[in-house]
Amino acid sequence: MTWWHPQSPHHGRGAIICDGAVRSGKTLCLSIGFTVWAMSCFSGQDFALCGKTAGGLRRNLITPLLSCLPALGYACSDRRSRGYLEISYGRRMNRFYLFGGRDESSAALIQGVTLAGVLLDEVALMPRSFVEQALARCSTEGARFWFSCNPEYPQHWFYREWIQKAAEKNALYLHFTMRDNPSLSPAVLQRYENLYAGAFYERFVLGKWVAAQGAVYPMFDESAHVVKKAPVCGRFFISCDYGTVNPASFGLWGEHAGVWYRLAEYYHDSRVTGELRTDEEYHQALMELAGGRKIEAVIVDPSAASFLACIRRHGVFRAIPAKNEVADGIRMVSSLLKEQKLLFCAGCRDTIREFSLYRWDNRAGKDQPFKEHDHAMDDIRYFVMTALVKDTCPFFAASVSRADGLRGHSDGFFG
Repeated sequence: MTWWHPQSPHHGRGAIICDGAVRSGKTLCLSIGFTVWAMSCFSGQDFALCGKTAGGLRRNLITPLLSCLPALGYACSDRRSRGYLEISYGRRMNRFYLFGGRDESSAALIQGVTLAGVLLDEVALMPRSFVEQALARCSTEGARFWFSCNPEYPQHWFYREWIQKAAEKNALYLHFTMRDNPSLSPAVLQRYENLYAGAFYERFVLGKWVAAQGAVYPMFDESAHVVKKAPVCGRFFISCDYGTVNPASFGLWGEHAGVWYRLAEYYHDSRVTGELRTDEEYHQALMELAGGRKIEAVIVDPSAASFLACIRRHGVFRAIPAKNEVADGIRMVSSLLKEQKLLFCAGCRDTIREFSLYRWDNRAGKDQPFKEHDHAMDDIRYFVMTALVKDTCPFFAASVSRADGLRGHSDGFFG
């Protein structure tokens, strides 16, 4: 937090990189240190606080930071409509602009501003173009870069260009583990260790930059995740991975006591049957899968525009394009499987078969599964990301009620 201070042996560094396990205290330590540095060394300057999304940045960094700063003697004013914080200490005052670096187009958001420093939280989730544009804006004398992230795959550009070249970049590199956070009890530490498996365990718990390999869902176990019969459920969704030449996979989901059951499925492979089916025939399959139940929404592959239009034209079901973030979706499904919040009825034979065949593609140079045996896997991911997860972060929010979540929204539960 004070590596920049003249009495620190690291005072001459131009950047700090903090990576490692989730819940290890990286973001809080870095955000307080960044603010104290900015307010100690500058006045009347502009700074940037960046996250993958503006909403995630506010939740993960801004809200905890604003709760801490008044106790340290800082006065904070959140100019939400203008997208910045105004922080003052005595006669010093600086502005801290908030940016989201979700995709390549985000680089345009930060162009033109002159900065005295930038903090990039979750930097490994941001596109390189956005990060490099943010760094290029730091032209004020004495500007420094502050980075934090959880590990990703070892071919990731940030790992290769910054972490492996930290000395060359004149950056201080600090690696965090969960045990660096004194606020986590042994019970909470154990819960996080039980939450992940495979590459995600090594990354998020051990803090290693490792390649995903082998089964995508190694935690799936028929003895734990397959049930002969589901209990009576009160809420229902259908998720769809659409295909004409490729297989089409639809899943009926029901909820009981916070657990979601895949009650039944429809799986059609034209290569096996020799029969191509139309959107109308697929809609009839939806009707039969629903079986007269009150379906809150049908979540559909976002690229299946004709099928979405067909469902809406019939007016029987509410059709919603799925959120299609692959890596985030796999992480979310993995965690729900670990917690046994996703279970599958024995009749879902194609889903169970795909779990055993779904593999990482190590040739891709990033977290990407092979594009085979993935149709039920995709519709499961669509369901989790669209109905169960409010934002693409490692923390879950139960899907909201129909009254609160669907009224007035045409493209999803959360607007």
